[in-house]
Amino acid sequence: MKMAVIMFDDMTTLDFAGFLTAVTWLKRLGYRDDLSWQYCAIGPSATDDRGMVIAADAVRPDLGAYDLVLVPGGMATRRLIHDLSFMEWIGTAGPTTYKTSVCTGALLLGAAGFLAGKRATTNPLAYELLEPYCLETVRRRVVRDGHVFTGGGITASVDLGIFFVATIAGEAVACDVQRHMDYPYYAGEDTRDLPGA
Repeated sequence: MKMAVIMFDDMTTLDFAGFLTAVTWLKRLGYRDDLSWQYCAIGPSATDDRGMVIAADAVRPDLGAYDLVLVPGGMATRRLIHDLSFMEWIGTAGPTTYKTSVCTGALLLGAAGFLAGKRATTNPLAYELLEPYCLETVRRRVVRDGHVFTGGGITASVDLGIFFVATIAGEAVACDVQRHMDYPYYAGEDTRDLPGA
């Protein structure tokens, strides 16, 4: 599985770091040797909302070439949903099997049309911003609707990552990852009654 981690200036790094850390344990623990990931941006690097500069592995790649796209949030998402060039790039994720977001990254998935007719979540401070883009804004930390996975605010990134691991590798593997991360707050159980879960 090849994953694209979307980056942009003024993003919140924890939004992708929690998910990425959980999922990449699949490779570290020997469950998915085929797992790979790239940091992708529209330029050679991105500066997060705390001033950390992260180099991109791939500049404006075709996101349809990946199996999973992970979109973080941050205050910049409010601006980027109106950036035609950036949104055109996000739109190339159409063929991607798994579309995931954390926090207001859901606004970018929504503006690209990927949440149409689906249930999704975002940071609780941005529920109203998400409403125009999806069927229903669900007030939970983790929501799955088919192959679209969305997480709530910032720290929900870890919950989403562990839930995604459970989805593709099973509960026992997810528990192993959770143990290695020493993370006791996994909220994946809350998604059981949602369509596609």
